[in-house]
Amino acid sequence: MTLTKTYETESQKLAKAIDIAVDAFTHVCPKNFTKENQDHFIKTYLKWKESCLNPEAKYRNLQSLKYDINNVFTYFQEGTGPTVEYFWGKIAEAGLYYNRENRIKKILDRGKIRGRVEFECVVDMFVVAQQNGMITKDEALRLSDILKNYELKNKNE
Repeated sequence: MTLTKTYETESQKLAKAIDIAVDAFTHVCPKNFTKENQDHFIKTYLKWKESCLNPEAKYRNLQSLKYDINNVFTYFQEGTGPTVEYFWGKIAEAGLYYNRENRIKKILDRGKIRGRVEFECVVDMFVVAQQNGMITKDEALRLSDILKNYELKNKNE
């Protein structure tokens, strides 16, 4: 018997992951966050939860949900520290089967960006990845070239 992914089951799964993210920001908030940062992150995640559970009809599909998943997981895929570790531990405990991956490293290894979601991920994480040592100076230069190449190929997007 094959299990087919449906919007309903996947959005419920994402809503649980969002609850875990809110819990992480509430109980193990990053040390560099101000109270305003914390409140903003929690409010943003709760908006994403509402959006994935009650989308406009035209966005009630798995492809659109991928964008929500990307938004929800970007901080936890690319970040480090107690908040991130707490989040991934709770995701595993809940049996949600989301995988932790370093998308920037994958893109660097591949040498190109595949699609708008990856492009936005790289743009969002470029500076942070340099600041926290996830990428070297040489990798940052290569990543910059990869970004430029993607933008040139997709300038009419």
